[in-house]
This record gives sequence, structure tokens and C-alpha cells, in this order.
Amino acid sequence: MLQVDVCLKERGYPISIGSGLLADPRSFHSLKAGDKVMIVSNPTVSQYYLTTLTNTLLKLGCQVDHVLIPDGEQYKNLDSLDLIFTALLEKNHNRDSVLIALGGGVVGDVAGYAAASYQRGIRFIQIPTTLLAQVDSSVGGKTAVNHPLGKNMIGAFYQPIAVIVDTNTLQTLPQREVSAGLAEVIKYGAILDLAFFEWLEQHIDHLVQLDQASLEYCIQRCCQLKADVVMRDETEKGDRALLNLGHTFGHAIEAHLGYGNWLHGEAVAVGMLEAAALSHLLGDLKTKDVARLEALIARANLPTVSPDGMQPEQYLPYMWRDKKVLNGELRLVLLKTLGKAYVSSQASEVQVLSAIRCITQQ
Repeated sequence: MLQVDVCLKERGYPISIGSGLLADPRSFHSLKAGDKVMIVSNPTVSQYYLTTLTNTLLKLGCQVDHVLIPDGEQYKNLDSLDLIFTALLEKNHNRDSVLIALGGGVVGDVAGYAAASYQRGIRFIQIPTTLLAQVDSSVGGKTAVNHPLGKNMIGAFYQPIAVIVDTNTLQTLPQREVSAGLAEVIKYGAILDLAFFEWLEQHIDHLVQLDQASLEYCIQRCCQLKADVVMRDETEKGDRALLNLGHTFGHAIEAHLGYGNWLHGEAVAVGMLEAAALSHLLGDLKTKDVARLEALIARANLPTVSPDGMQPEQYLPYMWRDKKVLNGELRLVLLKTLGKAYVSSQASEVQVLSAIRCITQQ
């Protein structure tokens, strides 16, 4: 088993990475006999892993309840949040209870926000079952639900007490979801670590095929990179914004198409290319590096052009509602070079639209 520690003083926690962790009571060292646990999952994930997790927790002497929320980004909303609150209240859970998120990014984000809000905050554990959640959304304490006018607009920074990454859960993940997770993996190399980007160029095919050794190294490296950023900037006052490369463009795609029509990672993949095109237009990223990024994204079986029928001007209303907008300025994460990102408010709307057109279907 591999471990990455997120060191945030009293809010710090371990990220455990390995195969078979769900069935091993030792993975849950933060729990004890008598703890009341509410597992939050969805119908897709629960059919594979809910029984295993429940049995492991019962072996520890925990009292276990569960609640299922609908599966899909379109259900990352206040209605799903209310389902969790209702289940917690009906089962008489209190401030000593522990909420466990068993699922992908939607389950993790909604359950995490429920934990942050219920009785003003209860403990929670992330058990991410998608690659995207394992390398990104389960780490760092961002929790939220969507609003029809914008993604992740209602939420809180709230850290889990543990993240348990059982790589066996990827064996039941659809290939499209694997690729969506690889978008966030590629992001880490593009913004923070050229050596890791180069490693991905050598090993992306192994990751697509779910090679165990490659997966474990990849997940550990991504979690370490994110943990380092979160430890410097827990609530996104500075460096943490760099983790949003492609997200301002990508969130616009998701909201415009309707949440769930494109997966988050698919939208981020195109968003990264739009950010790369803008970086090139501003005189930073070289043509050959834009091409390297595009080639790696394509090898991960991700889209490399803007959605058919979505016009560049249709991005702007969503982008202006982005959380990084400050003092009436559109702030975007851009690339100086591969492996080095920065936040800029220098790009004009005309330049942004030109960059989007570079990635629009001809």
C-alpha cells in the first residue's frame, strides 16, 4: 500500500492507495467500534462495492446505514443533498457520526458538502471509485453542488479525515470514465511537472489499459502534486487556482450542453486545449508544445475539439460567472511552458474567442 499525507495541522489526513483496501479493516484505522456510519453511494457503484464496504465496517463494530443518490452529474444538486440530510435525520445520526462517500466525483462532492453542513460539520471519509475522483476531486476538501447557472457554485472547503483509494474499483469503470480521469492526470503534468508529463507520454497506453503498477504510480504522483498545492493554499487564495487549467472553458461546456452530456474530464480536455491555444496566442506556449498536449489528450481517447454546434460566443456568459472572476476581470489559468502554469487576467474577450475558434470543429 502506498500513502500520501496531506499535512494541514489538525485537518491533515492520509491518502491510502492500493488494491483490495475496501475489504481490509486496517484501511479504516480512523474508525472504531460503536461509530455510526452513513454510506453515501449511487445505484451503479453500490451494486459492486456496498456489500463489501458494509461487511468491513461491521467487522470493526460500526453501526452502518446507507443512502443512494441518483447517478450522474445532472444530479449533483440540492435535491441529492436533501436526500442525504433526510437519511441522516431519519436514522438519528448526530455530530459523532461519520459519513462515507463511496463513488465518483459527484458522490464525493455532494456527500462532502452534506458532511460540511449537517449539524455544522461531521467527519467524513472519501472512497473514490473513478480515476478522476482518485487523482483529483477526492483530495483537497473542495465540496459542492451545481446550480443551473454555474458549476460548483454552492459548496464549502471541508477536509475528509481519510481518503481510501482501492484501485480494484477501476476494473468495473467504463472506458469512457477511465479516459475522463486521464484528463485530470494530464493536467497535473501540464501545470506542475514536466517530468511527469513526459512519463505520461511514455505510459498513457498502459494507463488506458489499467496496468496496475502504472496506475498506482500515477495516482500517487497526482495525489502528491495536489497535496503539495493544497498544503500551500488550502482555500484557493493563490497557487491552488492553477489546478483549474481548462476548467473555466470546460465548465462552460458542461453547463451549456446540460450537466452529464459531456463528462467533466471530456470538457476539461477540450478546455485545456483552448487554454493552450490562448497561451500560444499570448506568446507563451510554443506550437510544438500545443501539439504535444493535443497528441497526449487524443491518445487518452478524449475529445480535442469544441462540441459540435457550440459557438465561441456561447462560452462567455458561463465564463464570466466563474469563481475566479475578480474585480470584473476574467482570470484564466494559462501555460508558460509545459509543466509551468500561471493565472492571468490579461487576455481580452477577443483573444479568448480566437483561442476557442482554434479548437472549434471546422
